[in-house]
Amino acid sequence: MKRTICFAVLIVAMQAKAQDYKTFPMWNTALPMEQRVNDVVSRLTLEEKVAQMLNATPAVSRLGIPAYDWWNEVLHGVARTPFRTTVFPQAIAMAATWDTNSLYRMADFSALEGRAVHNKAIEQGRTAERYMGLTYWTPNINIFRDPRWGRGQETYGEDPFLTASLGRAFVRGLQGEDPRYLKAAACAKHFAVHSGPEPSRHADNFNPTVYDLWDTYLPAFKTLITQSNVAGVMCAYNAVNTQPCCGNDLLMNDILRKQWNFKGYVTSDCWAIDDFFKYHKTHPDATSSAIDAVLHGTDVECGQTVYKTLVDAVNNKLITEAQLDISLRRLFTIRYQLGMFDPVSMVPYAQTPASVLESQPHQAHALKMAQQSIVLLKNTNNTLPLNKNIRKIAIVGPNADNRISVLGNYNGIPSKIATVVDGLREKLGSNVEIIYEKGVNFTNDTLLVYTDLKKQFAFNGQQGFKAEYYKGRELEGSPVTTRTEDAVDHSWQRGDIIATGLTATNFSARYTSTFTATANGSTMLEVEADDGYRLIINGKQVIDAWQRNRWGARTHKLETKKDSTYQVILEYWQGDDNANVAIRTGNFQRTDYAALTKKLSSADAIIFAGGISPQLEGEEMPVNAPGFNGGDRTSILLPAVQTNLLKALKATGKPVVFVMMTGSAIAIPWEDANLPAIVNAWYGGQSAGTAIADVLFGDYNPAGRLPVMFYKNDQDLPGFSSYAMDGRTYRYFKGTPLYPFGFGLSYTTFNYAAVKAPARLKKGEKLSISCKVTNTGKRNGEEVVQVYASYPGATGKAPLRMLKGFKRVALKAGETQAVTFTLNAEDLMLINEKDGSQYQPTGKLRISIGGGQPDVKNKTTSNVIDQFVTIQ
Repeated sequence: MKRTICFAVLIVAMQAKAQDYKTFPMWNTALPMEQRVNDVVSRLTLEEKVAQMLNATPAVSRLGIPAYDWWNEVLHGVARTPFRTTVFPQAIAMAATWDTNSLYRMADFSALEGRAVHNKAIEQGRTAERYMGLTYWTPNINIFRDPRWGRGQETYGEDPFLTASLGRAFVRGLQGEDPRYLKAAACAKHFAVHSGPEPSRHADNFNPTVYDLWDTYLPAFKTLITQSNVAGVMCAYNAVNTQPCCGNDLLMNDILRKQWNFKGYVTSDCWAIDDFFKYHKTHPDATSSAIDAVLHGTDVECGQTVYKTLVDAVNNKLITEAQLDISLRRLFTIRYQLGMFDPVSMVPYAQTPASVLESQPHQAHALKMAQQSIVLLKNTNNTLPLNKNIRKIAIVGPNADNRISVLGNYNGIPSKIATVVDGLREKLGSNVEIIYEKGVNFTNDTLLVYTDLKKQFAFNGQQGFKAEYYKGRELEGSPVTTRTEDAVDHSWQRGDIIATGLTATNFSARYTSTFTATANGSTMLEVEADDGYRLIINGKQVIDAWQRNRWGARTHKLETKKDSTYQVILEYWQGDDNANVAIRTGNFQRTDYAALTKKLSSADAIIFAGGISPQLEGEEMPVNAPGFNGGDRTSILLPAVQTNLLKALKATGKPVVFVMMTGSAIAIPWEDANLPAIVNAWYGGQSAGTAIADVLFGDYNPAGRLPVMFYKNDQDLPGFSSYAMDGRTYRYFKGTPLYPFGFGLSYTTFNYAAVKAPARLKKGEKLSISCKVTNTGKRNGEEVVQVYASYPGATGKAPLRMLKGFKRVALKAGETQAVTFTLNAEDLMLINEKDGSQYQPTGKLRISIGGGQPDVKNKTTSNVIDQFVTIQ
């Protein structure tokens, strides 16, 4: 009895001691936040401080600090979590809406879903897991200067003003407008001068002119930092003027912290600090790299390795602990602003219920933005909209039923995805016959025609595969679970439950079966997976993709004899993000164009859903298909195989509508000259197919506008690795584009009149310009009113024209609406070539207002009106 009492007393004493931290000022909600932050930093040991500067921070139980991972993504909806979330259109598609209100609402909804995910993580004790936090590394506000860049799909386009305007709306929606708390923390990336090439990004050094730096690459960052109070900034992989961005004197110390007075936190891009000594060779080792990054204000190392050397660096007096404290105060300030150290009852966002995930308003907005993003590029003789009473319609192409393409990259996984085929079936129902044929792949016309996998694979006499799942990536130890699966065709979100005690994060699997040949000849075995895998047949390894593979498919040709058996083993590992693995069998067949077009010729109309895909363009990808390299493109032309199929489809004599999906500008000179209707649908998110069907059949009048210029051919492009802006984007390209920046057609027409602007303006004064815009057609529709400024007589370097205002307005048929813009003095300034300063020229200022740029064709806006203002 005495021992029991003593033990009980000991437990109580330990519990009391564990709760002592609640008396510390860091937990006192009545104190100023700054005092609480200073208190928590003062209580950390050196080792604890360094650990808190890594993206995955451990718990400090003696202070009650929970584990937390700073790394999370919300590019176009909450991404990569184990929960189903709403997936909005890809960023470049959202930019095509030219609607700041829609982008604000999307960010607001995403922040709510992010809060719900974080709250569930707290309930389940999973705050240490990646993609569960509230610090989102978005938006990507790099300038999409070259269409070959595979990550351009993540941006808001090629124009600094449009990018800044949309980025500002996103930050405001994501971070909320509570005076005390952040709903979530946004992060402007990648700072700075970063837009490819992907394969060399870890070693590249760019030397932009002072003019280009301040005219093109910095304005959006300046807006988000000085006007939008963005919580975070991510520094880029590349070097600028020979210094890595995360340790750059000009960018980090002078501009970001001194000139712009940025008080938020900075994270490195992932493993970017390693690049200092591994690829840039600007530093001798990890320790010197870590020290330099911290001294330049990089507060978090995404990568988990280099900053660990800071403990020894402090002990060896190479850097002071007080210098680490500067970063720690920034980091804990963000966590306090997110309410992580306050009671749930005090933090309104902490009470967000799980019911917001994929809620009806969120799904409706995903559809709305997909509709808004679609750009009608061509519509000869009113080919569109199609008549719903048609008898038969054909849908062809590699994007017709592609769920990967509609979701883009940096995406979540919704409960329901609508491809083009899905959208058409839902729209037309059973009254219209729909013929679907893939036709060709993106870059070739040799298709793998799949066989019924279940008939040929068995293990120990039972159909399917023996599946063994292991913790860790190396198939080590005993499997956590062993079971029989009918087929290997899995798609898990990070953190999904695979089996008791095993989630879809950092695991490996072995799938074993016996393949029985049904005929003499050969069979193709195709493995499609992300991360790493290898295929072993009869003890011989025939596919080796064990090193990080991201996403891709490989095939092996198996020579077979009828009724012979072959042992097949597929080994797979997954590290982070999503887990996808599948094995299929079949045989390659070359597309028979004559047979295909004969089958389709009975249709009343043919829709070709082509373009490209996140399977081809994206972040540092192991893709080496014709026209693509490492995630980037080597040619902006539509892959020739698709043009060839379109020529065959056109020869049927039936109207051919080209629905193009892409994250970047594609050169389609033949298609523009020969096809009656072309629609650019980007990567439209979970409701892409529904939105496309709505546009094709006239239930939605398209009003998307291009956030990038579409060039005619590869010869129009300067060198990819050159960051000089001469000849790039609509602001400096002197040629004739295929489709200009800001372009987009409608099923109705618009006219501009009654423009009012001052004839003279003093330097420093605001300029007000107004007009009346009328829907002169027979359909209700939306118009994007655009304002451009230029100085025809400028003596120094200046853009050909500059977007300085835009508004998306809805007009019923015959309706007129007055629209007014106010341009401040900074909007009317140019950049000094010598020092990057802003100045306002005197003389003639040309202001153009209308449905697109001046001096370019726009078939549904009848006029763009110029006003000349004298600046005194």
